[in-house]
Amino acid sequence: MERLPTDTQTGLSREEVRTRTQQGLINGEEEMKTQSVGQIVRKNIITPFNILNLILGALVFSVGSYKNMLFIGVAVCNTIVGCFQEIRAKKTIDKLSLISSPKAHVLRDGKLWDISVSHIVLDDILQLTTGNQICSDCVVASGSCEVNESLITGESDPIVKQVGDHLLSGSFIVSGTCRAQVEHVGKENYAAKITGSAKYVKKTNSEIMKSINLIIRIIGFALIPVGLVLFYKEMVVSNSSYAQAIVSTVAALVGMVPEGLVLLTSIVLASSVVRLSFHNALVQELYSIEMLARVDTICLDKTGTITEGAMQVDEMEPLINTLTPEQMGAAVAAVTFTLQDQNPTAQAMREKYPDNPGWESLSTVPFSSARKWSGVNFADHGTFVIGAGEFIMGERFASLHEKEDKAAAKGQRVLLLAHSSLPFEADGRELPTDIQPIALLYLSDRIRKSARETLQYFADQNVDLKVISGDSAVTVANIAKKAGLEHADRWVDATTLHTNEEIQAAVRKYTVFGRVTPQQKLQIVKALKADGHTVAMTGDGVNDVLALKESDCSIAMASGSDAARTVSQIVLLDSDFASMPHIVAEGRRSINNLQRSSSLFLIKAFFSTILAVCFIFIQSRYPFQPIQFTLLNALAIGFPSFVLSLEPNRERLHGRFMLNIIKKAIPGTLTMVFSVLLLEAVNFYVKLPYEQLSTAAVVLMAFTMFMILFRVCMPFNGKHVLLFVTMCVAFVLAYIFMGNMFSLTPLNAPMLLILLPLIFASVSMFMMFLHLIERILMRRVN
Repeated sequence: MERLPTDTQTGLSREEVRTRTQQGLINGEEEMKTQSVGQIVRKNIITPFNILNLILGALVFSVGSYKNMLFIGVAVCNTIVGCFQEIRAKKTIDKLSLISSPKAHVLRDGKLWDISVSHIVLDDILQLTTGNQICSDCVVASGSCEVNESLITGESDPIVKQVGDHLLSGSFIVSGTCRAQVEHVGKENYAAKITGSAKYVKKTNSEIMKSINLIIRIIGFALIPVGLVLFYKEMVVSNSSYAQAIVSTVAALVGMVPEGLVLLTSIVLASSVVRLSFHNALVQELYSIEMLARVDTICLDKTGTITEGAMQVDEMEPLINTLTPEQMGAAVAAVTFTLQDQNPTAQAMREKYPDNPGWESLSTVPFSSARKWSGVNFADHGTFVIGAGEFIMGERFASLHEKEDKAAAKGQRVLLLAHSSLPFEADGRELPTDIQPIALLYLSDRIRKSARETLQYFADQNVDLKVISGDSAVTVANIAKKAGLEHADRWVDATTLHTNEEIQAAVRKYTVFGRVTPQQKLQIVKALKADGHTVAMTGDGVNDVLALKESDCSIAMASGSDAARTVSQIVLLDSDFASMPHIVAEGRRSINNLQRSSSLFLIKAFFSTILAVCFIFIQSRYPFQPIQFTLLNALAIGFPSFVLSLEPNRERLHGRFMLNIIKKAIPGTLTMVFSVLLLEAVNFYVKLPYEQLSTAAVVLMAFTMFMILFRVCMPFNGKHVLLFVTMCVAFVLAYIFMGNMFSLTPLNAPMLLILLPLIFASVSMFMMFLHLIERILMRRVN
């Protein structure tokens, strides 16, 4: 490929940019984080349940029973609500994605422009300054800088880059300013090649999605044969008219369809997306909320989680008594304010000693990772130097090594403050020969104020934490211990782990892992998952990408690399690990409430399916009409389930989703089925007219469903009491004032004589089945 000449004063022209774009030499289009509005609307409208409801509605319409088409209106409302919630969540995600999207500073036609990273073309000239992330591989064309490649390699030591040196995408500028020519774009970038192994399709490990799909498949397969056989029985055996057979069959099939379950799941998860946005969390995959609720192990890095990514000066230890500590502090302030370095160490010293004495500087030597020190020669005050003791004093620093080793064991870094009355030598770049040590500065990573509280939260929730870092294991362990991490003394240097078996054993034994490579991070996550753990991984660098992709729930820091944000399911926009307790709590709220509310829909679907099969063998007509199911579904299932699904709930998750909802559904399902069958058995002798039998069945079913709702609302609070009473009153009012519409007749003496014993019987059966399931069968399952 022909390369364009570098011009660091003008950059590419508009025509050259257009040519490069046409040639495809562009960083690449940004991926859409969300579905379009059209896709959301189509997904909610074109569903198997909506198609089935439309067919059933057409059948009822064809026989002129228009009021029994009300279930179509409910389906339409469900679709509208589902679209509204998902579009709302989409807008929230898009807005947050726009805020968090990175920009590049490029020189074009002699002017600096802020553009999207995806619009960078080959040979663009990038303007890079302290704090910028390098978004494409490039070569320094002018200036110099120091680069932190920890997001690529995991090592945090800065590297000096001069003209002609290569800058790797995914790294950060620590200090200095330069202009660099882009040499790779898109998939050719170094970071893209590393993350390429993470670009595979990993199936969403969602138990809820699998469970709901299984329920839908089973009921879906049963619908057609049950419907056909029931219609044949109604027409031929029960001698019903065509219209009656259609209405009865449609009633049975409408009850079997759990369309509200799918809608409820979408609404609960979409609502969580919006709620999490209030905690500065961007959810990029809906079902990751479920995985958050199930997480029992979190793998995290030291930086950005336990620490702030900044340094602090813990103390100064004087080595001489000819200067006071105040004078030494003034010297540190004079050096750091004169040099104005922006690296974390210089910022920490300026924060510790904020009063600039205003000394006149004669010459300066800025810090570089090659010399490991920086200094200033002041008029009337001599030369002060700050840096690594062995690089300043050479062999003379040996007497202070013991102090440095003790500090390192505590997770501290040691800098030497030295002084000379002479200026710098060798053109102002070499140390004076009579340089003398005057004080030691002890620095450490600044631990987040919220770290102890956050770590304690996860300990209380029985969530295991694994600290995985590219830094020294001893240093990381000491920092973790200061932050309050349990078992921080269980650490291992990952360079000693060579096989998968050793890593498998290590994850069971150790809490802190140091000197970990990107591949080892992936192996650690795999080992934890192999042990049956649900693993969340937090990260910010390209070196975290493989592990993030493999984890059950991946969480990236917005301040980290683009690659980490792209593959992660959740992005913390404030890059603050303290948000995690809120996020995990939101996941638990959603899934716990969803389990509780899902059981209501499952009861209706199971009851309708079993009853439909039973009435294939019973000579009587099916006792329900579609409009009656619509009334009961709305008051005893639909509205209550949505209200209950959105309330606070921080209980820990227990058991499996499918078992939990089946456990809750079976007692109610069996009670309703046996209650209706008992009613049919009694009516075999009493011979109530069909309209009265149907009304009695609706009343009996309503009582049983409200009894189930009563249990689901437990423990009761003011809102639950209001919900339960309102639904019961609404049913009574609908019965009294809208009985004709719902094909209900007034209660008479024979009906009451039948209903009262059956109501008592249904209470007894419900308690019996509840005891049987909870105390006997589920105990064996567990």
